[in-house]
Amino acid sequence: MGSNHKSLQAILGAPGVRGKRVTALSKDGLTDFVLSMISKKQELKEPFYVLDLGVVVSLMEKWSRALPLVRPFYAVKCNPDPTFLAALAALGSSFDCASRTEIETVLGLGVSSDRIIFANPCKAESHIKYAASVGVNLTTFDSRDEIEKIRKYHPKCALLIRVKPPDDSGARCPLESKYGALPEEVTPLLQAAQDARLTVSGVSFHIGSGATLGQAYRGAIAEARAVFDTASRLGLPRMHVLNIGGGFTSGPHFDDATSAIKSSLQAYFPNEHGLTIIAEPGRYFAESAFTLVTNIIGKRVRSELREYWINDGIYGSLNCILNDHATVTAKPLACTSNSVNPTCRRVRTYSSTVFGPTCDALDTVLTGHQLPELQVNDWLMFPRMGAYTAAAGSNFNGFNMSAVTTHLVYSNPT
Repeated sequence: MGSNHKSLQAILGAPGVRGKRVTALSKDGLTDFVLSMISKKQELKEPFYVLDLGVVVSLMEKWSRALPLVRPFYAVKCNPDPTFLAALAALGSSFDCASRTEIETVLGLGVSSDRIIFANPCKAESHIKYAASVGVNLTTFDSRDEIEKIRKYHPKCALLIRVKPPDDSGARCPLESKYGALPEEVTPLLQAAQDARLTVSGVSFHIGSGATLGQAYRGAIAEARAVFDTASRLGLPRMHVLNIGGGFTSGPHFDDATSAIKSSLQAYFPNEHGLTIIAEPGRYFAESAFTLVTNIIGKRVRSELREYWINDGIYGSLNCILNDHATVTAKPLACTSNSVNPTCRRVRTYSSTVFGPTCDALDTVLTGHQLPELQVNDWLMFPRMGAYTAAAGSNFNGFNMSAVTTHLVYSNPT
C-alpha cells in the first residue's frame, strides 16, 4: 500500500496531472462513476473516456517485477493522451517517439531528452534536425539512406540497427514487411555506418504489435546476438544496447512473453557486462487503462433484430476495429430507459447491431452482439479502449471524434 500511495502522489504532482480532478473509486466502482458522470452531464451526451490511473500503477509494478532489467520506453503513438503520458513519466517510464510532434509532447511534460528514443527507422530530415537541436541522441535505422541523413544532420546521434525478426509471433499487426534489415544486409549497413563515422550502439527489433506467441522473442534475441558478434568481428566499438521492441499485452500472453525473454537473455547474453536492455511497450500500458462511454443517438427494430446508432464509431475511437484488428465488447447502461437497473442484470437480450454516427455503411461497430432492449439516450460502455483508438481518430463527416474528453479516476492497484 505504501508504494502504491507514493506512486499516486507522484502522479498527482506531475506536470500534466497537477491540478486536475482525480476521483477515487471504490472496489468495482467504475460503473458507478460513469453513471454519475452521465447524470451530471445530461445535456451534453457526448462520448467520453475514463482513464484509471490505478491500472497504470498496477501495470508498471507488474512490469518491474517481471522484467526488472528491461527499461520501458512507452510507445507514444499507441495513445498520446497528455495526462496518461504524464502519469507514465511520473512512474519512471521513458518514451519511444516516432516524430517531432511526439518528441515535443514528451519534452513538454518536463521529461529529459535522454529518456527518449527516436525509434522510427525512416525519419524526415527536418525531424532529425529537431532531434539534434533538443538532444535526443538515440535512434534506429535499417537502410543506407538513413545513415546518410543522420550523418548530415545529427552526426552525434547513437544508432541502433533495426533487424527483421523471424515471422513467428502471431502478431495482431505485423511490422516485418515495412521495417528491419535482412540478415544479408546487416554487415553492409554496419560497415556503412562505420564509414560515416557514426556509432552503432546496439540492436533493435520489433516482433509485431499485439503478439500472441512469446517464443518469438527467443528467435529475435538470438538474431540480435548474431549482430552483436558481427559488429565485434568488424572491429566496431562494443555494442551495449539491446532494444527488444514492443508486442506486449497486459493479458495472459504477458507471462509467456516475459518468460521467453528472460530465458533467451540468459541463453544469448549471459553475464553481458554493461548491457542496457530497453523495450517499447505501447498497448501493454494503454489498452486496459481506458474505458470509452458512448451515447445511443438512434434506434431501429427489425423483427427480433435491434439496431442502434452511437455517437462514436469506426472513424473515431473505434477505428481500432479496422486499423488494429481489435475485438470490442459493449456493456449497456440503460440510464434513461431503466434507471432502476441501468446495467440490465437478468434482462432479456436481443441480437443487436451497433453503428457509428457517420453516413458510411462501413461505420459498423458490432454485429450479432447480445444487448438488452435499449432506447435513444441510453449509453454503451466499451472497456479496454486505450490502445490505437483516439490516437487514430478522425473528423470524418464533421463528427469531431478525435478529441473526446477524458475523466480521471484512481482504483486501488492490484
